[in-house]
Amino acid sequence: MIKNIRFLPSRQLILLFVIFLTSNCASQPEPTPFRPPTSIPPTQPLATTTPIPTTLALIETPTQQIVSLTPTSTVCTNVLSFLDDVTVEDGTSFSPNAQIDKQWLVKNDGTCDWDSTYKLKWVGGDPMSANTEQPLYPARAGTQATLRIIFNAPTIAGAYESAWQAVDPDGNFFGDLVFIQIVVNP
Repeated sequence: MIKNIRFLPSRQLILLFVIFLTSNCASQPEPTPFRPPTSIPPTQPLATTTPIPTTLALIETPTQQIVSLTPTSTVCTNVLSFLDDVTVEDGTSFSPNAQIDKQWLVKNDGTCDWDSTYKLKWVGGDPMSANTEQPLYPARAGTQATLRIIFNAPTIAGAYESAWQAVDPDGNFFGDLVFIQIVVNP
């Protein structure tokens, strides 16, 4: 037989029944209707450009190492850019044996500074009595310089040209040609 069964007194049963009924009859809150997400247009572009760091720090325990992404070599570049004829425009006429002071405005567009080891060498045409190797005017990288050569007009009438180019300390030619074009009158 069943032992230890306890019955609730009738009062407690009635009270439970009333609580049950009132809880079921109470107004239930309205459920929130489902709304699908909507996209909000961005106020700023999604993709942004960020500068690439030139150095990165790698942290190790217990010390720190710096790794450089910039090249460590000291190799520089040589670039000579012709800008303008300062004196003697192309096609200028001269008498035979006339002294000609030719000047060119150039820019050192490279990363090397030009010093006394840089030269200007004759590469074609008539050297017109000028030394075929001239010193290249010293110029720091990014600056302008005026190159100058003193020529003598040839003795025979006609059209003449003389072309010159810069040379680095290792003998490598670089940059734009600079030249003079003249006419010798009879």
